[in-house]
Amino acid sequence: MTHPIPDPRPSSDPLYRVPPPLPRRRPLVGPYCPRCEHPSCRRLRAERLPRLGGHRAEFAREHARAADLQRYNPHLLIWFGEATLSYWVASSTGLSEAPEPGDVLLLLDPAPDLVTFGG
Repeated sequence: MTHPIPDPRPSSDPLYRVPPPLPRRRPLVGPYCPRCEHPSCRRLRAERLPRLGGHRAEFAREHARAADLQRYNPHLLIWFGEATLSYWVASSTGLSEAPEPGDVLLLLDPAPDLVTFGG
């Protein structure tokens, strides 16, 4: 069973459509995206940056968030780990890891117990 290869539609055909152009993307300058938030790109960017006070400048925002959380919770140790790209909380019950600052808040203040109102 052989089927002939169909001819392309002529431009006079009402069903003829010009394909949309591909989006224009700038070529990569190096091995990573210069501004994206992918963890792998951030790690590669951080490798080339100097340390400022023991921290890489790429993760300054995360270190500042951890410092803010630490300020409001002086009974705990809270920091951002550049190797794991996550937040860490050291308390009397142990060490906990959270990928996002919102998850750290859940570790610091878990949901309260339900209180029943009655009379």
